[in-house]
Formats: sequence, C-alpha cells, structure tokens
Amino acid sequence: MIRHFLFAIFCIPSLIVLSQTPYTVTGPDGHLTLAITLNEGSPFYTITYDGEVFLDPSPLGLKTSIGDFSESLTFASTSKQLIREAYELSKSKVSRVNYEANELICRFTNRHEDTLHVVFRVSDADVAFSYRVTTKERKTNLLVYEEATGFDLPDDATTFLTSQALPMIGWEKTKPSYEEEYTYDDPVGMPSKYGVGYTFPALFRLGTKGWALISETGVDSRYVGARLGEGTETGFYPLKFPQAGENNSIGGTYAAMAIPAQTPWRTITLGKSLKPIVESTVAFDVVEPLYEPSMTYKMGKATWSWIVWQDGSINYEDQVKFIDLASTVGFEYVLIDNWWDRNIGRERMAELVKYAASKNVGVILWYNSNGFWNDAPQTPQDCMNTAPARKKEMTWLQSIGVKGLKVDFFGGDKQVTMQLYEDILSDANNYGLTITFHGCTIPRGWERMYPNFVTSEAVLASENLIFRQDASDTHAYYATILPFTRNAVGAMDFAPVFFNKILSKTQERGSVRRTTDAFELATSVLYFSPVQHFGITPNNLAEQPDYVWDFVRRVPTTWDETVFIDGYPGKYIVLARRKGEHWYVVAVNGEKETKELEIVLPMLRGQNAKLLYDQKDKSAGIKTIKINEKGHVQLTLLPEGGAVIFN
Repeated sequence: MIRHFLFAIFCIPSLIVLSQTPYTVTGPDGHLTLAITLNEGSPFYTITYDGEVFLDPSPLGLKTSIGDFSESLTFASTSKQLIREAYELSKSKVSRVNYEANELICRFTNRHEDTLHVVFRVSDADVAFSYRVTTKERKTNLLVYEEATGFDLPDDATTFLTSQALPMIGWEKTKPSYEEEYTYDDPVGMPSKYGVGYTFPALFRLGTKGWALISETGVDSRYVGARLGEGTETGFYPLKFPQAGENNSIGGTYAAMAIPAQTPWRTITLGKSLKPIVESTVAFDVVEPLYEPSMTYKMGKATWSWIVWQDGSINYEDQVKFIDLASTVGFEYVLIDNWWDRNIGRERMAELVKYAASKNVGVILWYNSNGFWNDAPQTPQDCMNTAPARKKEMTWLQSIGVKGLKVDFFGGDKQVTMQLYEDILSDANNYGLTITFHGCTIPRGWERMYPNFVTSEAVLASENLIFRQDASDTHAYYATILPFTRNAVGAMDFAPVFFNKILSKTQERGSVRRTTDAFELATSVLYFSPVQHFGITPNNLAEQPDYVWDFVRRVPTTWDETVFIDGYPGKYIVLARRKGEHWYVVAVNGEKETKELEIVLPMLRGQNAKLLYDQKDKSAGIKTIKINEKGHVQLTLLPEGGAVIFN
C-alpha cells in the first residue's frame, strides 16, 4: 500500500509588483533558480542553474472559455512555502522518497478580475508547474482550449525526441501510440517526422552546460494529455493539445473542467549531467493517490508466449507450456494474449486459470480497448469501453481467479481517452485486478495515482524485434536511449530478455538477434517495469546454463534505489539498482564495437560480487570478482554486449 507523510510547511505571503523585475524562487540546495516576469501583460519564466541560463524566457498561460489568461494580465500577489513530504512507492524505481521543494504561487488577474494562479515547485533538480483558475463571480465550469505554455531552449541545444504520429495511421489505424524512433543529437528546430511535433518526455542536451528532460504528470480524467509542437531554429517548443482526428475524431481537443480548476503539472528536470534525469522522481512528487487499493497487489515476472511464438501460440496446449515455464523459473505470472476468447474459449480459460493457480502462477489476460475508434480486429473486443460491459467482464474475471489485464489499442490523448484509462483502472481495482496498457500513452504519475496501475508500453517495444530485422539491428542502440527518456518518467513495458538466436518458434526463419546473452540479462534490470514480461521460451531451459536461470529467478522487478553511474544516449549506459541489501549493476553497449569501461561503484567497494559477462561466442559467462576499496571495476563489453554485477 502507498503511504505518504506530510511534514511542516512554512508560508511566507508577499505582495510584489513584478512588471519587468523578476521574482525568483530557488531550489533547496541553491543551484536551480526560477525567475518570473510579467512582460506587457504576459507572464514568462526563466530557469538558471548555477547562474547559467538553462531555459530562456518562456511563456505561461491558458486560453479558456471564460477568458484569456495569457495576455493583458495584471499581477495580484505571490506566496511562498517550503514543501517537505516523505512518501513510499511499492512498485517503482525507488521505494521511499523524501521530497523537498520551494513552492511559489504567482497570481494574475485578467480584465474580468478572474485569477490565474501559477504554482511552481522547485527542488534541487526539478521544476514543476501547474495552473489553477478561480473566478470573481460564481462560475461553475470552463473549457481550456489551449495553453500558452512553452519551453525556450538555448539555440545550441540538441534533441533526443520521438515524433508525434498523425491520427488514424499505422497498423489498423491505431496510432498515435508513442511508438516512434528517436532523433539523435539533432539541432533544435528540425522538422518532426509527421510535422505535428513530439511526444513527452523530451530530452535536450544544452550544449556543454547540461541536460533538460521535459514532460508532464498528474494527467487524469479531468484534462488532456499534451505534447510539444514543432520547434523553431532558436529552440522554442510550444505545448500543444491533442489532434482533432485522434480516436477516430471522438471527443474534443480541449479540457472541460469544474471551477476551481487545476491543470496537470509540467515538469522540467535539469542538471549538469544525466544523473538527475535518470534518478528523478518528479513524476510522483507532485501527485497524490486517487483511491485506496482494494487489496495488496503483487508485482513480478511473467512468461508471454505471443512475443516470440506469436498468434499461433494462443491455444490451450501452448499456454500450459508457458505456465509450466513460469513455474519452473519461479515467475509469478503468465500473460495470455489476443484471440484467447476465440482460440481457447471462456470455459477452458477458467480451467487454464485453475491449472496455473495449481502451479502458483497468476494469469494476466489481454483485451482490446476498441469499441469504435480503430480497425484492430483482435478479440476480446467491446468489454472494456463501457461501464456495464467492464463490470460484467470483471465480475467473471474475478470469479475464475484472473489477476490482471493487459488492455490495448487506445490511440489518443484526448480527455475522453484519459477518462477511459481512469475508468478501467478504477473499476478494475474494485475487482482486485491490475492493469497494463499497450498501444497507449505514457504514464503520467500513474504509479502513485492509481494503486492497481502496473505499467504501460508507449515505446517502440520488443514486438518490433520480431516484426522487423532493422529493429533487432538497432536494439542495443535504442536500449541506451530509453533510460534517459521514456523510462525516466515511468514504468515501461518493453519486455526484455530474449535467448532465441532467431526470434521465432522454430528458429528456422525470422529476425536475427544481434545482442549478446549478457546484454539480454542486463535489460531485465535496465528496463524498469514492476511486472516484466520476459521473452524467454520453453526451449531456452535446456540451452542456457544453470547460473543464467539462477539470476533470472532472483532478479527483482521493483526497486528501493536507482543510481545512474555513467553513459551517453546511443553509446552506453551503466545503471545500478538496489533491492534490500542487494545491488544489481548493469552495463550495456549500444555500439557495434568492443567497449572498455572503467566504472566506480562506491556501493560495492571492498566486496566480492558476481559478474555475468560477454564470452567470445556471445554467451554469458560468470565469475566472482573482488571490487577494490575505491570501488573501481573494469568491464569489457562486446559489440552490442552487456554485463551484470550483483552481490
């Protein structure tokens, strides 16, 4: 269960006319400073780190049905307070957070004397801000048509961004689904793939000064999911709302809210290195749980026949094989994918769930979210998109002992879609069911907001390794980008660890795996998801040595601590995660040449540890190493190779 504790909060009200004179708030350690100005009636914010500008003056404001809160504003007042909060997470990259930030609220009034409250939280490495609207006269609701919010990066910044897809394109008109390639150190202002901007999170290298990761959190049924619009050559990126055609044009592109209204939080994580980007918890720091869990939900590892054996494996006999595989390697779950209702049937599914339970394996079942917003044919359909259908289906699922659901094919960020995500989660909690989303948007603080939310895809995930050889050819490269981008803001259901050399059931034809076995083992730690759906298959049991399976059995899926050690997007990454007293340090090589690394692991200094490493034939070897008193370790990684150190 998630628990949080509030510490003392100190309020310091003030009344200061901003005009051209900036009003500032600084992070607790004094490095990060936010300055607010009102320039000819329009509010702007600037961010500096140790006196260097990391974000140039960037606009703020909302355009709503009750008035424009982006221009012709008058400054009203400010207030400041110190926020201290300790809270726990049961299914994240950390288990306990001590959050400390200085909060500044700037209030501006428009010509109708309604008030825009801009709430800023500045911690040591993060800036988060949200808008609140109150009115002078009694009004009950407003529509937010768009935001004036923008992010003005330095001219010499370069980008690691994923393009926003156009609506109703891709396979069976299921896009946008956050499944596009990344730019790589491209200059700001380069046109996006589809001409409609970029999805969150957005990573920028700020020349030699440092890094910035821009995203958002706290999005629920009361707002839309946003993105970045096309950038300019000078580094300005506006915030944009969903496209009209998303979800087959169902629903508006605006947000409808009750008054007083508060928007989600925009987040900017900054630092001179990539360390604060990888370790940030800002996505959870500024949100709260929306309801209590109906039970204690169990995270863990799952086998998944579809990822390698594909649709043909969705039959009773093959699912028994993958249940037995899960039992043999100590996994908690088996995921049974699309067409199960047609190929196995509901009566036999009840038998299969019972059989899995006899092996101490829980069952996760796939569902199509689609009611009428794309052409994806996979069934079961029309079970998750209306409340009566959900409750009927979930009653049955609970009765036969299913533990969780994977719901697929959403295709949009409109408010109606965000409400569907929330409705599925909230209803599922009533029936003790966890939820995984695929073909979907990124999670926005949902690990803390929704206690039965597990993970989301929202990435060009491992299914593409099977579909396309070029995805296998670039897997290692992208593996060293995702920890700094998509996985930095929330759980990512990429699905790691493949041992088949050819990614098919027969291994006679299909995509050829390029990565080493040690690389694959490293991804079980590198990719964070509280339920990890592994790409292993029954034939792997006899193909891998016992020490590999010993590691697979013991590796956790939730963590007490995450520490960035070293790396650069597209080249390599070294990451450490802790569960209890045990550390797991992984290194992966994103390039096609051997890499020699010298890393420093202060958490393991003077200890003996196990090392899984690349052997010449690309299999994983194991040996015991002694880490010296300085914590120095030398690693040799084969091309597209990896290593794991654990104590």
